[in-house]
Amino acid sequence: MRMTLAAPFPYFGGKRRVADLVWAALGDVQNYLEPFFGSGAVLLARPGPVAGVETVNDADAMVSNFWRALQADPDAVAYHADWPVNENDLHARHAWLVGVKDSLQARLEGDPEFHDAKVAGWWAWGMSCWIGSGFCSGDGPWGVAEVGGVRKLVHLGDKGRGVNRNLVHLGRGQGVNRNLVHLGRGQGVSRHRVADGLLCYLRAIADRMRHVRVCCGDWSRIMGDTPLRVGTPAGVFLDPPYATEAGRDMNLYRVESGTVAHAAREWAIEHGDDPDVRIVLCGYDGEHAMPEGWLVLDGKAGGSGHGFGGQAKNGYANANRERLWVSPHAARRIEAAARGVSVEELRQGQMSLLGEAK
Repeated sequence: MRMTLAAPFPYFGGKRRVADLVWAALGDVQNYLEPFFGSGAVLLARPGPVAGVETVNDADAMVSNFWRALQADPDAVAYHADWPVNENDLHARHAWLVGVKDSLQARLEGDPEFHDAKVAGWWAWGMSCWIGSGFCSGDGPWGVAEVGGVRKLVHLGDKGRGVNRNLVHLGRGQGVNRNLVHLGRGQGVSRHRVADGLLCYLRAIADRMRHVRVCCGDWSRIMGDTPLRVGTPAGVFLDPPYATEAGRDMNLYRVESGTVAHAAREWAIEHGDDPDVRIVLCGYDGEHAMPEGWLVLDGKAGGSGHGFGGQAKNGYANANRERLWVSPHAARRIEAAARGVSVEELRQGQMSLLGEAK
């Protein structure tokens, strides 16, 4: 029985609920590229067996470092991630992580094998404890200073920008999510001081990610002709931070952009007629005007679970605005699968065929 995998931390805008639809459009591609990786929900849901090359990227060093560290040393990541919910620890670790983020970014961009398991484990734990957005953004009014010989988290006022202080998430009373699947106990790992289920689960994700190339930096670094042509057909999943004009909360991600969605759309249009490239682009209803031949699909991200939309401002309403734009050569796969199925029947399932883009 195949285990269903998902990232062990919540992430705004995760696309786990529409992953099956994405793969219905992309099919069994020999080259998969995902330049806005985030929680990796779509890649982790890819039907097996997997062949060919897979390349992912994220501009957020915390995200890329987590996936690299998990690939290389899941036991160490689990060791650092296994910690009870504690508000004091959350603020202290948050401040420490913000302090290392800039050097982490440079090392990840300069060395494709570099990773830091402690940063990965603490970040995943913090993401699971934190309420709302802003974790590790570095734009809050708090910072670490020595007061009376003791290092404390102090308010910086107008002197600078540091970390945010936010409430700890007590919904399930635990840190990193570890209840995604029932794994039982008894794997001989109690000496690691890590919950058996968490360690086994992270090892399972590490096995899936073993041959995935994880990059860090600008999204375009993996979208050039060389990575695109390393194998055909190529499947490209574009889930950029939605544009400012889309009316979303512009404080969802540590690395924000209100314009990168426009660049992703232009790339998609430029390559949309290539018979060797299948593309799925995400956005809100009306955000992207695509050429004739592109299909628009209803892509509700959901307001719970790892979609995380319900904790964002207007999360549930925005979930109903989610759309997937499918390039012509991928659209033919959707049309073939939908042949003989009414629109109403599609809507009763995960897929809603909205028609060609205009």
